[in-house]
Amino acid sequence: MKIGIDLGGSHIGFGVIEDERMIEKYEKDFTDEDKSHIIEVIEEYIVGKVKELEEKYNIESIGIAVPGSVKDGNILKMVNLGIYNYNIKQSLESKLNKPINVRNDAKCACLAEFSDIVKKDGSLNNANIVFLSIGTGIGGGVIYNGKLLEGHNFEGYEIGHMVIKESGLPCKCGKYGCFERYGSILEYKNKVKQRLNIPQDVHGDSLREIIDNHKQEILDINNTYISDLALGISNLINIFEPDIVVLGGGFAHFSYMFKDKIINQIINSPLLFNRRESFDLRIAELGNDAGIIGATL
Repeated sequence: MKIGIDLGGSHIGFGVIEDERMIEKYEKDFTDEDKSHIIEVIEEYIVGKVKELEEKYNIESIGIAVPGSVKDGNILKMVNLGIYNYNIKQSLESKLNKPINVRNDAKCACLAEFSDIVKKDGSLNNANIVFLSIGTGIGGGVIYNGKLLEGHNFEGYEIGHMVIKESGLPCKCGKYGCFERYGSILEYKNKVKQRLNIPQDVHGDSLREIIDNHKQEILDINNTYISDLALGISNLINIFEPDIVVLGGGFAHFSYMFKDKIINQIINSPLLFNRRESFDLRIAELGNDAGIIGATL
């Protein structure tokens, strides 16, 4: 048995994994008070939950997925929780006496989705795959010849921080014109809410129902969003020539609106260096479990 942990900006996802299957799953939401001493809260919850589960299972190792830059188990920066230079691996290993691996959350989700694809079609074991997690921002990973690509100094492949607009909108990373400032599902929803005067606390099915009922009023927003996503995705296709492009994160809930139009935009405009009549664009299937499962791979 392994434990997978997905450390997010608003909660911790926690799962017991056997043969890449979720056996048990838990979640803890962060309160505002928690965020004032977040590292203490994270460690207390993880240590307590692991020790509790050790009474039921033989836990071999722990994997942690985090939305930020990681090196050798050290979270270099996790801006949404204000965490910098926190060696979570060293700290937790000293308390739990278990091997711990730490990796960027989008890379973890990429690994999990790739493993799921291969299980369903073994001929794709050596495939090239580009995975994008489109949510609050845009993260991602690249599988090349069946292996996850990683940098030597940093994990790299920060797909969301590829610049697609010269002198564009400012990004939290300090640059301007980053892909995630135009292609994240959060940016899309914020524009729609502002146009239609929708309260910020409207989410999920209620938001999608409003959008479906006001298509004409937001047609320009939708078209611009599709164009920006197509631009970013086509850049990745030109660089990596993947066999499959997988889109995950919160975008999956809106894919019925955009998937076919993104494909058409990429194929029918001069975005691709090597033109083609079709390409394999898929929607991620593991949902929020992908980061937890992928952390154990």
